[in-house]
Amino acid sequence: MSHRIYLSLGSNVAKELNLPRAVELLADWGRLEAVSPVYETQPVGFAGAPPDEPFLNAAVLLLVELPPEAARLEMIARIEAQLGRVRDPGDRNAPRTIDIDISLWDDQVLDICGRPVPDPDILRYLHVAQPLADIAPEYRHPQVQRTLAEIAARLRNSSPAPQLRTDVVLTP
Repeated sequence: MSHRIYLSLGSNVAKELNLPRAVELLADWGRLEAVSPVYETQPVGFAGAPPDEPFLNAAVLLLVELPPEAARLEMIARIEAQLGRVRDPGDRNAPRTIDIDISLWDDQVLDICGRPVPDPDILRYLHVAQPLADIAPEYRHPQVQRTLAEIAARLRNSSPAPQLRTDVVLTP
């Protein structure tokens, strides 16, 4: 059975190389249905001083045959490892070569390896909501029943606008 998974991607270490490479590697695991533009955003959610380097963020829609746990523990974990992701247990917001999160899974509400899906950050951060809205504006969030376009528009009213990076192109 195919699943439509919406993934949020971010990088602030060698980001112009790692973000496109992550999309290429994701395409090896399923059929890439849509890829958002790339946005440059300032770091958010840091307890101390944020890192100096801004993030590049994007989203992809991928059709996969994997169950949710395998998508997280096999596909995502392998790609992050291939791209040199090191997780610092003392600083979950440390700089990263790549971060891939399952933001949405079909139209379901799930817990995947201890992480809620839909990702609560969709409703909090424009750098998550906008790329998802770019690839699926009419997708209706299964918990709040608003479209991704509506969610992104609401967040644009209270968040700094991310900078579109047309020089970074994501294609498989």
